[in-house]
Amino acid sequence: MIDFSVIIPARYASSRLPGKPLLMLAGQPMLAHVYQRACASEAKRVVIATDDERIAEVGVGLGAQVCMTSSTHASGTDRLQEVVSQLDWYADEIVVNVQGDEPQIPPKLINQVAHHLAAEPNAGMATLAEPIQDYATWVNPNAVKVALNAAGMALYFSRAPLPWVRDAPPNTQQSLPENFPFYRHLGLYAYRVHLLNQFVTWPPAPLEMAEQLEQLRALYQGVGIYVGITHQSPPAGIDTWDDYQRVKQALESTSA
Repeated sequence: MIDFSVIIPARYASSRLPGKPLLMLAGQPMLAHVYQRACASEAKRVVIATDDERIAEVGVGLGAQVCMTSSTHASGTDRLQEVVSQLDWYADEIVVNVQGDEPQIPPKLINQVAHHLAAEPNAGMATLAEPIQDYATWVNPNAVKVALNAAGMALYFSRAPLPWVRDAPPNTQQSLPENFPFYRHLGLYAYRVHLLNQFVTWPPAPLEMAEQLEQLRALYQGVGIYVGITHQSPPAGIDTWDDYQRVKQALESTSA
């Protein structure tokens, strides 16, 4: 057993789906499902971080520790750093960022990413990836790909097909090149507190701005990111009204 904490950043002012942490799913706010999943992990504590009193009220009603944060943060990483600063967590504390719009996240994945970081003292961060099984995912810019070194550390993340297999035959059948491991990045992160404190002082990196991938800021600064491979693909989070309806139907059919 290792010591780690979970922080759930939860904003009300989502541009695509305002108020989504409070949307009802199977009789409970979305935030309740996320919180319960996080509590089912091995985390020693779970903190909800928000800038909205309505979300805070729901969190308190769940019995959660709630941390009020600034409404001006550019990213969830900035919100995490404010929490660890407010609560004065020690530099080597491991923190897992569980997004407030992932009500079906498997607790095992939360444990896995935390354990990976604990086992890799040279890594400032850890994350997860899964094998890509189909050509459509490989070429989809919304599916982030990652290339790894021999030690399982990230070499690069990209929205482009990664790596590009130069000598593969023309892909008329839309099939993956054979005999090569392609990986899709899963956006679940574990950090050490001292890395969070550094991260927010760095300006956005050119690679980060080009790809719109925040983790490239860490790679640009020379931070090691360990990537654990999982074969348990988490259900997609909720970004749109259609996503909400899909997850609502799934959860209500499960609880019926």
